[in-house]
Amino acid sequence: MADLFHDPVSRDDTTRPLADQLRPSDLNDVIGQRHLLGPEGSLTAMLRAKNLSSLILWGPPGVGKTTIARLLAHDTDLHFEQISAIFTGVPDLRRVFDAAKLRRGQGRGTLLFVDEIHRFNKAQQDGFLPHMEDGTLVLVGATTENPSFELNAAVLSRSQVLVLERLNAEDLGLLLHRAETVLDQTLPLLPDARAALIEMADGDGRALLNLVEQTAGWQGQPMDRAALSARLSRRAAQYDKSGDGHYNLISALHKSIRGSDPDAALYWFARMLEGGEDPRFLARRLARMAVEDISLADPQAQAVCLQSWQTYERLGSPEGELALAQAVVYLALAPKSNAVYAAYKAARIKARRSGSAMPPKHILNAPTSLMEDQGYGEGYAYDHDAEDGFSGQNYFPDGMARPEFYKPVERGFERDLAKRVAYFARLRSERTKR
Repeated sequence: MADLFHDPVSRDDTTRPLADQLRPSDLNDVIGQRHLLGPEGSLTAMLRAKNLSSLILWGPPGVGKTTIARLLAHDTDLHFEQISAIFTGVPDLRRVFDAAKLRRGQGRGTLLFVDEIHRFNKAQQDGFLPHMEDGTLVLVGATTENPSFELNAAVLSRSQVLVLERLNAEDLGLLLHRAETVLDQTLPLLPDARAALIEMADGDGRALLNLVEQTAGWQGQPMDRAALSARLSRRAAQYDKSGDGHYNLISALHKSIRGSDPDAALYWFARMLEGGEDPRFLARRLARMAVEDISLADPQAQAVCLQSWQTYERLGSPEGELALAQAVVYLALAPKSNAVYAAYKAARIKARRSGSAMPPKHILNAPTSLMEDQGYGEGYAYDHDAEDGFSGQNYFPDGMARPEFYKPVERGFERDLAKRVAYFARLRSERTKR
């Protein structure tokens, strides 16, 4: 995890990596994370109250998690101990805990920084608990994954989760300026190329510094955006197909379609494809969106999704992805209704609560004489014999008050269905009074 980013105390050691030269020596010099480190930030309040609790620092790479942990130890006069969950086993943890106990007996506390803490299994995570509870150590864990899914409830209950944000363009611009100061040179870039360099870093300070180190040695005339892009590869977007990024982006796509915004929907669709998402997963989710959020307001939406899915299977990538993009736009612009979805959920709840109530006997078949004697089928009104094709009989269990599950909206095709529901409700009311 990269350390971020300070005007150095000494500028004469050019052999050190740029990130090391820019390492902050004070929390006030950390770039970004003002919601945590500003005057009203939660970490500032903890330090002001001299009450540092165990923390989980959750955020993307290159935003200062290691730096903040190191400086917190410095500001609270705790011994800083750093381990990585990738390389640390149970024997290593025991040695760390034993050293922390010895240190505590000598009157000094320990801040244990655990990088990639989500990589520890449940038993290893549980091993921290007694040492957190008895004050042997303050745990500061860093993770790029959602702690709700990756960390034990017991660890979370004893820690405060702090969310670190991607560095924005202004933050990265400041970091770029500091790097140029340390290097004692201005990068050979025109303004549009400087902006492109910041875009390539994608919110990751360490990535930006790596790009700066590559660019600093270039000779010749300052480059424009096109020349820079030809010489540097854009950093791959952060996207884990099985992790938090996956769920965040599919949620964004779903809600953009539900919100009838085709441009935003196409953007998130493209982001997932660029991240390497399986188009078949997206095809399945689009079909689900058609069923859940559009439904009978536009019955054609499901057919469009299934046809686009089939087209993708016939064409493959990349041409088939255009068919899925067409489905994205169609769904975003289709009238929306979750009336069937809501009705279905309500019916499931009613079914669970009503137990084993039998259907009314008049709608049961009577294939045996015994069943006829029991009244099965007696009084059944065959709807096709009615003049308007509607008998108005009760089809719910005897004694159950008639529920109303399906409430169509006044949008799209459901506007017509609403009229039919009202029509049958009126006929049913009239015939039950007879």
